[in-house]
Amino acid sequence: MNTRTALALVLILIAGAVALSFALNRKPGAPELVWGQKGVQDGDISRPRAIAIDPHGRLFLVDFTARIQAYDLDGHHLGLTFTTPDFRNGRPSGLSIDNDGNLMVSDSHYHCVRIYTHDGVELKTIGGAGGKAPGQFGYISDCVQDPAGNYYVSEFGQNDRITKLDPDGKFLWCVGENGQAPRQFARIRAMAFGPDGLLYCVDACNHRIQVLTTDGEFVRAFGGPGHGPGEFHFPYDLSFGDAGELYVVERGNHRVQKLTKEGVSLGMWGTPGREPGQLADPWAVAVDKKGRVHVVDTENHRVQRVKF
Repeated sequence: MNTRTALALVLILIAGAVALSFALNRKPGAPELVWGQKGVQDGDISRPRAIAIDPHGRLFLVDFTARIQAYDLDGHHLGLTFTTPDFRNGRPSGLSIDNDGNLMVSDSHYHCVRIYTHDGVELKTIGGAGGKAPGQFGYISDCVQDPAGNYYVSEFGQNDRITKLDPDGKFLWCVGENGQAPRQFARIRAMAFGPDGLLYCVDACNHRIQVLTTDGEFVRAFGGPGHGPGEFHFPYDLSFGDAGELYVVERGNHRVQKLTKEGVSLGMWGTPGREPGQLADPWAVAVDKKGRVHVVDTENHRVQRVKF
């Protein structure tokens, strides 16, 4: 075999490997674990809508029955089921973990964030006054805390904005309004701090991720409507892995994307359907300390665990 033929063969093999990698990144692989069943008994779930994993590996879910339940990372119920004080106006839609490992519940229809211990004891409430004025809230979708203890509360509907509060819950600033320009939003569904200390915001109906500083200044946005790599169709939640990779769950595309923090797609997982490896209107995603991705498969009433 001469040098030219050998080089051509190498190029063919490389091209084949790239094509295979491209295909594998876009086919639904078998999940490590699938758990959950529809029901109202302890451990059952009915259209789960938000997830959070605390530092001790406790996985919390809230579903459309308004129940918040705790599981281990293999889906075994830990004997804890509770609700917010009232849910006649609607159910919580966001869960996150504060700096002390407590559970923050976005009590969406009651204009507040409730903070609970890992065993369901309410510690304090942030907000509570409905309205449009600074320090008041409409529909709260999520809450996250920065290393300094400040809270960032996202809203959509009546107010399309993010409010920053100090560790005591006092108003500092708010940014945002409905629209498509930088620092304008159309249904902020979730937020997360990246390894760079910046705030990543799921701008769902604009089909993008917006990135802000802790002072509310615009840094960048990525995404855009579509079905290809790096594009989104109604992204609903996001979570960072320990290596700094970003996972975004897309309700409209029935998939999870793995991306760099700049928005370059590194792979996709999931297609529409009911089988393992398929998703139906997934709402939420969380990454554990082992790098395993837990996907809230809402209309299939289950959680799927996969490792990209």
